[in-house]
Amino acid sequence: MDTNYKLITKNKYKNKKINLALRSEKGYKVKPKNKVKYDGVVVNEMMIINPSFIEKLLKRKINVKLDHYLQYIISVLDDDSSDTGRITTVLSDLNRYREIVKNTYRNYLNEKYIELLLKKIELLEYELKKKLMVLEAYNFSRSREYNNYMEDEEEIKQRRSR
Repeated sequence: MDTNYKLITKNKYKNKKINLALRSEKGYKVKPKNKVKYDGVVVNEMMIINPSFIEKLLKRKINVKLDHYLQYIISVLDDDSSDTGRITTVLSDLNRYREIVKNTYRNYLNEKYIELLLKKIELLEYELKKKLMVLEAYNFSRSREYNNYMEDEEEIKQRRSR
C-alpha cells in the first residue's frame, strides 16, 4: 500500500511528492515519547531505514538499559535487608531482556556485539544468583535456629508441666 505525501518546506524539497512505502521497507520502528508540546507535526510512529543509524540508536538504547540494570543490581547487592522476591523479579526481567536481545536486536546488530552483550547480561545474572543463594542460605539458617529455639522452649514447657 503506497501512500503519497506532499512535503512542503522552504528548502530543497519544495512541492515535491515523496513516496513513503513504509510497509515494504525493512527497518526499525520507533514510537516517540512526544514530551515536548509544539505547533508542528506530531509523530506517532517512525521507521528508521538507515542501518548505521539503527545500530547507533540500538547501542545507545542498550547501554542505557544495561546501566539501569547495573545501578539496580549494585543497590540490591549493597542492601543487606533485600528480600529474595525482589531479586527473583530482577532475574526474570533480565531473562526477558536477554530474549529481546536474542530475538529482536539480532536482526540489526552484528554478531560480535550481540555475543558481548549476552556475556554482560550473563555476568549481571551471575551476581544476582550469587546474592540470592547467600540470602536463601541466611534465611535457612535463621529458620533453623528459630526452629531449634522453639523446640527448646517446648521442651522446657513440658518439663515444667510434669
